[in-house]
Parts: sequence; structure tokens; C-alpha cells
Amino acid sequence: MNLFLLGAALLLLAGCALKKASAPQGPAESAAPKPSYRQIDQETAKKMMAADDGHVIVDVRRQDEYDAGHIPGAILIPNESIGTEPPAELPDLEQVILIYCRSGNRSRQASQKLADMGYVNVYEFGGIIDWTGEVVTEEQAPAAP
Repeated sequence: MNLFLLGAALLLLAGCALKKASAPQGPAESAAPKPSYRQIDQETAKKMMAADDGHVIVDVRRQDEYDAGHIPGAILIPNESIGTEPPAELPDLEQVILIYCRSGNRSRQASQKLADMGYVNVYEFGGIIDWTGEVVTEEQAPAAP
């Protein structure tokens, strides 16, 4: 009986060793962390917006939401329009990009998509529903010449 248990244990160990040895080994970069963005609070975003560092503020809501009220200077790039190619409005992968939406969901999605494309200075700061700073509407925006 003991010989039987010893044999069963050896077979089990041999099977585990084979399974481990035959496990697919991925490339070294698969162990690298996934590119990411940084989440910041709105006070930090306001301080960053005050800097003259070439940053861009991106609103990732729909056109009608943007028209109803957006942060001054923000450009509109709807989350749904961000695919796998860098948006034409964001040619510099190293530019500081501050992203918001209505509540924070779409801005997190858009931020991750941009990070996955290679943008390295992406900051997500939530939604305009919590924004305590200035908001402009299309009626307030200066008319185009």
C-alpha cells in the first residue's frame, strides 16, 4: 500500500513538473506594467492649468454637453472618437494633457486609451459636475472672426 502511495505521489509530481515546464513563456515586455495615466484631484488640476507649460485641457464628453458648459480653454475630443491612433489635436506624446468628462467615467477610459497609445503626461481629474472653477458656454465664448 505504501509503495502504491509513493508511486502516485511521484506521478503527481512529475505531472506538475511537466505542466510547469510546458507553460508558455511570453516575451519579457509582457511582464512590464501597463502604461497608465495619473489621477489627480481638481485643486491640483487648477494649479496645473495656471502654469504656462503648454498643457492642453481635453473635454471628452459629447458636443452637446461641451456646448452646455466647459472649462475655459478646453478642447473637445469625445471619448467615443478616441480609437487606436493618436488624435490629430494631440500631436505631442509628451505634452501635459488634463482630461475631464461629466462624472469621471469617460475621462478614465479616454486617459487609459491615450496612455496605451504612448502619451506619457496624461492627468485625469474627474467630472465637471464637481468642478468649482469657471465654466463657459458657447453663448459666452467669443465669436469666431
